[in-house]
Amino acid sequence: MGREYGDPMALKPAETVTTAPVVAAGLIGGYLTARQTGIRPLGGVVLALAGVLAARTWATRDGAATAAGLSVVYLGSFGLSHPLAKKIGAWPAVLTVTGIAAGTAWAVSDRDAAD
Repeated sequence: MGREYGDPMALKPAETVTTAPVVAAGLIGGYLTARQTGIRPLGGVVLALAGVLAARTWATRDGAATAAGLSVVYLGSFGLSHPLAKKIGAWPAVLTVTGIAAGTAWAVSDRDAAD
């Protein structure tokens, strides 16, 4: 199951995906989607899709335990953004947790894959 030339819907092989930007897109994109549409569940769809794509790579490249741990960081960051937003504001909270989650994904999974 490879990527066929001319198939715009084919996913890259899991082991080749850099997950830090996917994590950032899920957290920032999910927030932005919910905020701009006013439909919070739609933001959740963006968050979930990015999380599934990243977890697919983590599981393939790094194993189930790493995938589970990084998924907890990803979802935990989303959860942390809500109480943090009450203290520092919505955008600063989203950007803070995104930095944590994307940085962790890079340090744990992406850095070694880039070598």
